[in-house]
Formats: sequence, structure tokens, C-alpha cells
Amino acid sequence: MKPLHVILSVIGGAVAGAAIGLLIAPEKGEDTRSKIMKILKEKGICLKKNKMEELVDEIEDQIEKHI
Repeated sequence: MKPLHVILSVIGGAVAGAAIGLLIAPEKGEDTRSKIMKILKEKGICLKKNKMEELVDEIEDQIEKHI
């Protein structure tokens, strides 16, 4: 396979994957974070937005390690 075909295949796959992800995503990440913050507040846990971002990043890292 020619290098150009490989590059175009990778780009095409990335675009297709992003499109599918946008189509099947349940809701925006910001909305999900807001819901998580609301649930945590109901439980008596208050997080600032930057702490929430850190928590999301940590969860994301753990998920990537197990995939």
C-alpha cells in the first residue's frame, strides 16, 4: 500500500470515528459534568470547576489504562 493511501485511510478513519462518536454520544460533556456536580452537591460534596476537571482527567486516565 502506498504511504499516501495509508495516511488517507487513517484520516478517513479518524473522521468517521469522530462523526459516529458525535452521533451516538448521549449528551455534551459539559452537561454530564454539570449533572455529576449536582449529584455530588446533593451528597454534600462541593467541588470547584477546576477540581471537577481534575477528577474527570483522572477518571479518563484510569479508563485508558484498562482499555
